[in-house]
Amino acid sequence: MNIAIIPARGGSKRIPHKNIKNFCGKPIIAYSIEAAIASGFFEKVIVSTDDQKIAEIAISYGAEVPFFRPTQLANDYAGTVEVIRHAINELALSDDTNICCLYATAPFVGPKILLDGLKLLESKKFDYVFSATEFPFPIQRAFHLQDNGKIQMFHPELSNSRSQDLPKAYHDAGQFYWGKAKAFKEGKAIFSEHSKAVLLPRKRVQDIDTPEDWELAEALFSVL
Repeated sequence: MNIAIIPARGGSKRIPHKNIKNFCGKPIIAYSIEAAIASGFFEKVIVSTDDQKIAEIAISYGAEVPFFRPTQLANDYAGTVEVIRHAINELALSDDTNICCLYATAPFVGPKILLDGLKLLESKKFDYVFSATEFPFPIQRAFHLQDNGKIQMFHPELSNSRSQDLPKAYHDAGQFYWGKAKAFKEGKAIFSEHSKAVLLPRKRVQDIDTPEDWELAEALFSVL
């Protein structure tokens, strides 16, 4: 059995009502719901929320909201794994259920990439499979600003290294996390040697945490 669970709390601060804010013509959560439904391989598409308005919008786009998330799992410190574990327990899902945690702010996600992740999970070699993309610039040559405004490299010994001589680095694309219900129940870490990344082109990835991120995501989405 394959179940999609979309976490969508109501208390976002940097972008108020982020999970249901209009994104290129419809609430941003609608894109994740529609991608999951269009894939055709989910028995249920569940939205985990603490917010009545989010629930109403989610249901209007075809998702189910069979429970409301407790307050202690709807704050800034609640982790993804514990939120999904709560949903799994509420739904009384068996350990071998394939769970796809699909973020509400993932307008670039599509059925094909979700299927790619499912196939990897079903290979039984990994606890989790998640989306990732390559950093556009060598992270080994990154620097931070000190209190006095001066720069300090994180790896000064690599300051003169050529980009092509440095290993590529990747980061979480923030779109989906496939995992067996058992892995979520046991609280296993998503980012470990027991996980596999599905690599996405950078043009299909945009983190959405600030108003500037939102503007960039809408511009990119419109071009694509």
